Amino acid sequence: MEAKKLVILGSVNADHILNVAHFPLPGETISGNQFQMVFGGKGANQAVAAGRCGANISFLACLGNDDIGKKAKAQLITDNIDTNSIELIDDVATGVALIFVNQQGENVIGIHAGANGRLDTNYVQRHGNIIKEADALLMQLESPLDSVLKAAEIAKQENVQVILNPAPAQALPDELLSLVDIITPNETETEYLTGIKVIDDESAQQAADVLHHKGIKTVIITLGSRGVWISEKNSQGCIVPAFKVKAVDTIAAGDTFNGALITALLEGQSMMPAIKFAHAAAAIAVTRAGAQPSVPWRHEVDTFLTSSL
Repeated sequence: MEAKKLVILGSVNADHILNVAHFPLPGETISGNQFQMVFGGKGANQAVAAGRCGANISFLACLGNDDIGKKAKAQLITDNIDTNSIELIDDVATGVALIFVNQQGENVIGIHAGANGRLDTNYVQRHGNIIKEADALLMQLESPLDSVLKAAEIAKQENVQVILNPAPAQALPDELLSLVDIITPNETETEYLTGIKVIDDESAQQAADVLHHKGIKTVIITLGSRGVWISEKNSQGCIVPAFKVKAVDTIAAGDTFNGALITALLEGQSMMPAIKFAHAAAAIAVTRAGAQPSVPWRHEVDTFLTSSL
């Protein structure tokens, strides 16, 4: 039997990462101790996580028809991703992210959308059949919002499960939220969407209830090293703790979690084992530097889980 089909719609960036002792203050110039250019972007990171974890995945994205764009597409193919729907755009550069990472593994990021901005509603319409034939659609918010909405509408018409990782944080229309089956915000994004600051279990559940009220069945609030708060509509939520590891940097940890989570769910795992699988993948990712270079392969996640029993 063919594996269930996942479609990810999202961004691809060339990440320029500089490791620094501390983040620069306004007007301050600091020396970094390590620089690397690797491929990132929330959409691509999640696609790579799903592909390496064994998902049957197609990726909807736009790249610049430039050297970086061609290299990014070639890299995605090696990660078991169907890239046939990726379009190379002539007159625009591939997206770029400029990232500082401090000694605590925290990061600050500036992004130029570039070709990601060309993932418009016309693009979504052109590739609508891929969404219609899928079992699940996973999206983030580094693509134009009207395109995210259009893709969700197409998915909903065909009863395709819609998963939204609402990052980077921004306010979202109820029209979009009502089409979402599973949402995976972090604490900052949760506050943007609900007005509730998540500081404990009670506030996490209050925020989840606001999102349930907007029509979302499953709310998974990611809490960094603490784990996640999982709440299904009409039932009390609970925390699922993360694995304890020493973090090198947290770039792509949330993306790895999302890609791995949906892969496990499409394989038929129930929610709790799927979250633990995703926690394991994210735990491995934070022990490594960079975005996509940090994303583990399936055998690594399985080995980690076996050794953690």
